[in-house]
Amino acid sequence: MKRYSVFLCLVFGTLLSLQAADITFTASAPSSVVAGQQFRLTYTFNVTDVKDFRIPEIDGFDILMGPSTSTSISIVNGKTDKSMSYTYILLPEKEGTYTIGAATATVKRTQYSSNTVTIKVLPADKQTSQQSSAGGSSAGTQSRQAQGATSAQSLSAENLFIRAIPSRTKVMEQEGILLTFKLYTRVDVSGFENAQFPEFKGFLAQEIDLGQNAPVDMENYNGLNYRTYVLKQTVLYPQQSGELEIESGSFDVVVRVRNASTGGRSFFDDFFDTYSDVRKTIKTKPVKISVEPFPFGKPANFNAFSGSLKLTSTCSPTSLKTDEAVTVKLVLTGNGNMKMLKTPDIKFPADFDVYDPKVENSFKVTPQGVTGSKTIEYLAIPRFAGKFDIPSVNLSYYDVATKSYKTLSTEPFTIDVERGAGSAEGSGTVVSGGTYTSKQNVRHLGEDIHYIKTGDLQLRQESELLYGQSWFFLLYIVPFVLFVLLLVIYRKQVRDNANVAKQRTKKASKVAVKRLKKAAGYLKAQDRAHFYDEVTRALWGYTSDKLNIPLSQLTKETIDKQLADCQVNEETRRAYMDILETCEFEQYAPASSTEAMDELYDKTIKVIDKMENTIRTKSYAK
Repeated sequence: MKRYSVFLCLVFGTLLSLQAADITFTASAPSSVVAGQQFRLTYTFNVTDVKDFRIPEIDGFDILMGPSTSTSISIVNGKTDKSMSYTYILLPEKEGTYTIGAATATVKRTQYSSNTVTIKVLPADKQTSQQSSAGGSSAGTQSRQAQGATSAQSLSAENLFIRAIPSRTKVMEQEGILLTFKLYTRVDVSGFENAQFPEFKGFLAQEIDLGQNAPVDMENYNGLNYRTYVLKQTVLYPQQSGELEIESGSFDVVVRVRNASTGGRSFFDDFFDTYSDVRKTIKTKPVKISVEPFPFGKPANFNAFSGSLKLTSTCSPTSLKTDEAVTVKLVLTGNGNMKMLKTPDIKFPADFDVYDPKVENSFKVTPQGVTGSKTIEYLAIPRFAGKFDIPSVNLSYYDVATKSYKTLSTEPFTIDVERGAGSAEGSGTVVSGGTYTSKQNVRHLGEDIHYIKTGDLQLRQESELLYGQSWFFLLYIVPFVLFVLLLVIYRKQVRDNANVAKQRTKKASKVAVKRLKKAAGYLKAQDRAHFYDEVTRALWGYTSDKLNIPLSQLTKETIDKQLADCQVNEETRRAYMDILETCEFEQYAPASSTEAMDELYDKTIKVIDKMENTIRTKSYAK
């Protein structure tokens, strides 16, 4: 009986705790109000049996009325929903930002606290303040101004406009800027059409998802209070230094206005007013951004990145056998132009088969910039036993917080490789699809001599010896000549295959043509994002192979210098740089026409042909 009582107490206590966890107590009020205008402060419960309700001391506001209590009970599909609210009418005393503390109440012997509320009190309109001192005769005018303009003639630039607001006008190259397009209105806006936002020339743009409903607020601007709507927010990353201009945008705003009455107004006019929709075209003012170049003293492994960055690395496993895979993982996390961050290059030992890295991006565009992580996995397979060192990876960037260059480094790793069972060193092969197999050692059958033929042999004696025949010596000379010829060809192929730089240089044009054929497929499908990405890969891959420079060390300045050393004329070099910049901008710019993509494709082929014909045969092996 005692155990049964304890069990009931536990069950009863659990039910009470679950019921208590479902109780909500919230406070709500406008985030912005105007001085001299009343507003509501409401406290809401999802239960009705509330006791000992108390509000905190409210500084900066006069309580005109309250609390007024309301209770609601609804039954939907057999489920009962209850709510209870306490409402106060407050009047702000003066402008400023105020925080109303948490209220308290007791529900079923448990005390609960509401959330705090922060309210910004805006100053009254200048016109309203001036007219209020003119006397009682202007009361009707004040009322109409408080409601906003109501006629088509009142759609002036003072009552309705859009601002392009940058978070900063002076930044560093590749440093993010938040650009906000905000609508300011003192009239009734019913629609928004034909929005033509400017092209962000010289910037890479990342748009912020505002959801279905644009944020609405109140703001005091130039002495007047406006309802504000955030239309668009975009994070911009300047790609070059100097003074860049964001052009003006054009927008059609539909405003609902009251039709003017033909005669004198009466009391009943307010009940029978008619309204019309008026379309007004608004343009934003251009915005100029001053972009400073990266300061002098760039590190050798500098990555064109401004912001904050962290680098972590892992290696697994560190002890393995030949023909088994080792994975090195790098994780880059930070804030900045993460999407354009280049993949670091890891120098594995020469006896490792290395595959293309696998890259996974997890980014989020916020008002503070592009934040997230870039994960790179490198897969390599050792072919020989021994101890091998994987050197550390260095990556430099510009830190905007400290306004200095910073270099991130990973720790070096030591790999202990043992000889795998059932496989000979260096005997591994890679087949199509990346599936790895290994060759087997030669198996001995336990016998020294393997007979060509066994059984009853019939031997006979030749009547004539081969020695002394005219063609007898050719049996020695011809194989010897063929052996020497094959030996020369084989050694030449070995030398050519050993010279990796020469092979890459020789096949650079073929690899670029394959990538351009893939880009032509995207062009035919009008897939502009993949088209520009593939053209960029073709150009960067061609110059990396032709000039024998790793992709991680390629920069526009390095390419231009190397091409000049190879006697490529300035016109061809400038065309090459123009194609790269066009591809970078078009990947984030509004959709371009098919004719522009065709022209860029033809231009890329011509530039590669000119460079291939101009570059002299030369060894770039390091």
